Amino acid sequence: MSTTHQVFSSYEGGIKFKTEINGHEFFLDVAESDGGDNAGPRPKALLLTSLMGCTGMDVAALLKKMQVEVESFTMNCEADLTEEHPKVYSEIRLTYLFKAKEEDYPKIEKAVKLSQEKYCGVSEMLKKVCPVQWEIQYL
Repeated sequence: MSTTHQVFSSYEGGIKFKTEINGHEFFLDVAESDGGDNAGPRPKALLLTSLMGCTGMDVAALLKKMQVEVESFTMNCEADLTEEHPKVYSEIRLTYLFKAKEEDYPKIEKAVKLSQEKYCGVSEMLKKVCPVQWEIQYL
C-alpha cells in the first residue's frame, strides 16, 4: 500500500502563497528586493529544511534505539545554486554537529550513515539530481 502526501497552497497576492501541510499553515514568499513581502521562507530553502528534518529525525530515532544520549545535536546545510535558469542546486553540503561522549562517537557515526545510506528518503531523492555531501563534527 502506498502513501500519498497532500499539500495545499493558495495565492495571497504579490508573490506570496499560504501553504497548509498536515494542519500547519505558513507562507511562502520572496524578499522585498525580488517583489515579495518577505513573509515566509523561499521554496528551495525548504528543500534543505526537509533534508535536515528527514535525516535528523532518522538519526534521533536511531540514537534513541541505540540508547545514546547526546548533549546537543544540530545541523547546518549549504547549497550552491546554478547561475542559469532554472536555478537549481548543484551541490548540497550537510554538517551534523554533536556534543556527546567520545565513547558514543561510533554509534553516532553509524546512525548518520544509516540515515544517509538507507532511511532518509529526502536525501535519496535529492541525490538523484545533485551531490549531497555530508560530514560529522564533534563539539
